[in-house]
Amino acid sequence: MPLLEQLLAVLCGSFVGFALGLLGGGGSILATPLLIYVIGLGPHQAIGTGALAVSASAFANFASHFRAGNVRWRSAGLFAAVGMLGAFIGSQLGKSFDGRKLLFLFAILMIVVGVRMFRSTAGLPIQDVPAGFRFCNRRSIPKIAASGLGVGLLSGFFGIGGGFLIVPALLFSTGMPMLLAVGSSLLGVAAFGLTTAVNYAISGLIDWPVAAEYIGGGIIGGWIGMQLACRLSSRKTVLKRIFSSLVCIVALYMLYENAAVFHLV
Repeated sequence: MPLLEQLLAVLCGSFVGFALGLLGGGGSILATPLLIYVIGLGPHQAIGTGALAVSASAFANFASHFRAGNVRWRSAGLFAAVGMLGAFIGSQLGKSFDGRKLLFLFAILMIVVGVRMFRSTAGLPIQDVPAGFRFCNRRSIPKIAASGLGVGLLSGFFGIGGGFLIVPALLFSTGMPMLLAVGSSLLGVAAFGLTTAVNYAISGLIDWPVAAEYIGGGIIGGWIGMQLACRLSSRKTVLKRIFSSLVCIVALYMLYENAAVFHLV
């Protein structure tokens, strides 16, 4: 692999890791487009490689939240376990889907994520929780399982971590505070990404050298992003809006590039 391509893979991974560490949910949405339009991978290979890189980043961030006590294992474990089945089914469908059509639909998803990030606000309040309260109970189990299956399907189909979907799903199904939903969601992000990556690897659709460089760059960028997150907390809303605008611009380019497969241009 040429030195320039290696350097680009590390730089792209660093950018994704930096955005994820600084902004949190949605920060990895550019992983696949960068692998396609900068590194030069094909659509399915980029999705498989990106899923592996996102999974590795999520596991690293999950460890930090676990140490901080922000993970509720019953809810997170059930959501991830059921969602892995959905991710497997979704990734099977994704592999059989035309690559350019998949990118067109992925671009639409990017616009949804970009708009959601642009409209979101930082510093959501954390409500008090009664001592001993269980978020995973008889009433919430069906909601958690159904939400996990649905989010897992989307995550596997598009090869994304799906954190921007998992957090609202956990809030809806369990009523847990935002901080706990964010920490618990990372188990699902890591599990869904790993399931998708393994399924794509079985079909030979992962570029392992690029994945290693991407993950290495992501670890470095993620650490820098996390260090800056507290210092720039007062500007996080502005930074999110800048990033979300970039996501939408890239998505519009992807729509233009792949519209022909649906005979739209």
